[in-house]
Amino acid sequence: MHDGRARQDALYAEAGAAHAPAIARLARSVEANPDQARDLEQEIHLALWRSLAGFDGRCAIATWVYRVAHNVAASHASRGARAAKLVALDHEGLLAGDDPETEIGHARTIERLNALIRRLQPPDREVMLLYLEGLDARTIAEITGLAANHVAVKIHRIKALLAARFHSGEAA
Repeated sequence: MHDGRARQDALYAEAGAAHAPAIARLARSVEANPDQARDLEQEIHLALWRSLAGFDGRCAIATWVYRVAHNVAASHASRGARAAKLVALDHEGLLAGDDPETEIGHARTIERLNALIRRLQPPDREVMLLYLEGLDARTIAEITGLAANHVAVKIHRIKALLAARFHSGEAA
C-alpha cells in the first residue's frame, strides 16, 4: 500500500507541476468568482490526486489530467448553483508593452472574445477551452469522449462562428 501511495504522490507531483497553470485557467473559465474559482481549482487537484491511484498508463498523463479536470469542472458547472462563466483567457502581461494604446486594444479584443466564448453552449465552450490550451483534436476527443473527427469539425465551426460574430461587432 505504501508503494502505491508513493507512486500516486509522485505522479501527482509531476502532473500537478506540469498542468497547474492549465487547471487554474480552467477553474477561472468555469467560475467567475475568484474565491470560488480557487475552491474549484483545489477540488480539481484533489480529484486528480485521488484518481492517480487508478492511473494505469494506458493514456498520456496529460490526457488523464485534462479528463479529470474536465469532469470536475463539468460537474461543478452542472450543479446549477451558478451559471458557468468564462472569464479572462489570460490578461497577464498584456499591458506590459511599450505602446499602451496597442496593448489596451489587445486587452479589449481578448475581452470581446471572452464575451463571445461565454455565450457558447457548454460542450462547445469546453472544446474551445481545451483547444485554447493547445490540445489537438485527438487529445480533446479522448478527454471529452467525442470522436476526433467530430472535434476537428466542431473546432472549425466554432472558430468560424466566433470570427463572424466578432467581425459583425456582436457583443455579449
